[in-house]
Amino acid sequence: METLPQHIAIIMDGNGRWAKQRGLPRAAGHKAGIDNFKKIVKVANEIGIKYLTLFAFSTENWKRPRREISMLMGALERFLDRELAELNKNNIRLRVIGREDPIPKNIIEKLRNTQKLTKNNTGLTLNLALNYGGRTEIVDAAKKMTKSILMKKNDIEQINEDNFSEFLYTADTPDPDLLIRTSGEMRISNFLLWQLSYAELYFTKKFWPDFHREDLLDAIKDFQSRQRRFGDIVSK
Repeated sequence: METLPQHIAIIMDGNGRWAKQRGLPRAAGHKAGIDNFKKIVKVANEIGIKYLTLFAFSTENWKRPRREISMLMGALERFLDRELAELNKNNIRLRVIGREDPIPKNIIEKLRNTQKLTKNNTGLTLNLALNYGGRTEIVDAAKKMTKSILMKKNDIEQINEDNFSEFLYTADTPDPDLLIRTSGEMRISNFLLWQLSYAELYFTKKFWPDFHREDLLDAIKDFQSRQRRFGDIVSK
């Protein structure tokens, strides 16, 4: 327990291929993925993970068919309507990272409301990466930093890695210790580009709907077996 990762980030990949393998429509894969999302959040909270960041919808996902996007937004809205009480019951705090526009306004209001009503919870912090892109985040951070310098709130010569991080969407969140990606793809796909600099990476061929409690525990055990040097050497 002493070597649990404080922050786990997950790229939840493979819903569509999971459905295709079973001769089901993509919508069935997304439904299975959402059901598993709730299970993995519960497991992470139970075992004492402090931060869990899940890549739910990227800035590139708007390229998908309009019908699929509508289905995903509807599923998100239903989740917010149904799960608020469960989040509070389990002492989970919800935070959303990413740009609001062009997410529908009614969903934005529900996201803001859920964040407000869970902000005092002290268990797991669940970061939902929604309409998120790593490069977009860095550009937005650079804009915020520039404005702060122009307004004399910061001195350009004093900007460094630590205080630049304060302009990111994840300003109050420690960097991930462990990144998990399902479905066999071995890339980070524009996810947390700044924050993943020293994260341990774990890839599994299992599609997201098949990634269960034991799989999360296996990923954590693998993380615990590694030596994290952060550019230093390990003394014998």
